[in-house]
Amino acid sequence: MKSAFTLWLVLLGQAALAQTLEDFPQLPRSRYHSGQDVLNAFKPVSARLRDSVVELNVGEDPVALGAVVDASGLVLTKASELKSGKLTCWLASGKEVDAKLLAADEDNDVALVRVQAAGLKPIEWAAKQLVEGQWAVTPGLSDTPQAVGIISALTHTIRAQRAFIGIRWDTFSARPVVSQVEPGFGAEKAGVKPGDLIVAVDHTNVTNASEVADILGEFHDGQTVQIRFKRKEEVFDARIELMLAKPGTLFASDGPEDSLRGDVSARNGQFEEAIEHDTVIEPWQCGGPLVNLDGQVIGLNIARASRFATYALPAPLARKILAKLKSQTQQPSPPTDAR
Repeated sequence: MKSAFTLWLVLLGQAALAQTLEDFPQLPRSRYHSGQDVLNAFKPVSARLRDSVVELNVGEDPVALGAVVDASGLVLTKASELKSGKLTCWLASGKEVDAKLLAADEDNDVALVRVQAAGLKPIEWAAKQLVEGQWAVTPGLSDTPQAVGIISALTHTIRAQRAFIGIRWDTFSARPVVSQVEPGFGAEKAGVKPGDLIVAVDHTNVTNASEVADILGEFHDGQTVQIRFKRKEEVFDARIELMLAKPGTLFASDGPEDSLRGDVSARNGQFEEAIEHDTVIEPWQCGGPLVNLDGQVIGLNIARASRFATYALPAPLARKILAKLKSQTQQPSPPTDAR
C-alpha cells in the first residue's frame, strides 16, 4: 500500500511538471537576445563587412574594433582605449599587422589610425534617416556579427559620468561636514580630514551638502575645483581633482544590481551627440561600425554604458570627425625651389 502511494505521488509530480513546462514553454538560449541562432540570422549582413572591420590590440590585449574608412588603411576607432604600448591590428584574414595612431578627437573620443594592410574595404555610410526600433548590427571579423539589437533612442546628449572628490557627509549634521575620506581620491591628496566643514565651493558659499553636490555636479573627471574648508578655527582653501568612482569604493555599488550591470567602457559619458541601442557588447568591441540591414553604417559604437545600453556616434557626426582628423594629418607640401 505504501509503495502504491509513493508511486502515485511520483506520477502526480511528473504530471505537474509536464503541465508546467507545457504552460510555460522556455525559449532556447540560442534564441535569446544575441544568442547564436539570432546572430546566425544576421550572418548575410555581417559577412559582407568582414574586410571593413579590424580589431586593435595594445600588446596582446584587444582594446577596440575599428571601421575602415579608406582602402589605404585609414581606420576610425575609440580613442580612449588606445593606451600606451605597441599598437597592432588583427584582420579578418587572421593576419596581425602594424597600426599607427595618426590623430584623435578627445571631445568625441574618436581616433584615426593607419593600418598597414592591403585589401581592406571601406565602409558605406547610410543615407536613410535613422528611426527608433530599427535593427542595429555590430559586425566583427567573423561571418556572424558580434551582437545585434535595436535603436532605442535617437540622437541626444549624454551627460558626463559623475565624478567625486572622495568624501562622505556627517549625516547627523545639517551642515556639510566631512565624516569620511575615501583613500586615493582628490580630497585625501589635498589633506582633507574628517570633521572639516565646507564653507564654499568654486567661490560660492554653501550651507548644506546638497548645495555642494549641485556645484560639484558641473565638474567632470580630471577637472579641479577650489573648495574652502573650516577646521576648528582655521579656514583654508584647497584645489581638489575630481575622479570617477572605482569598483569597491564608497561611491560604487557592490550589490546584486552592480553584478548584473556588466563591464562598461572607461569613458561612457560626455557626448554631445549619440544614439542609443540595446546591443550587448563588451567595452573592447566599441570603436567599430554599427550598421543597418543593408550593411550601411548608421553609427560608430563609442561606449558600453550599462547592462541595456550602448552609445554610438551618429553617422553624420562620425563623417565630420573623419574629415577633421584627415585634415590634421595632411602635411603641407614642401616649398618648391624657385629658379
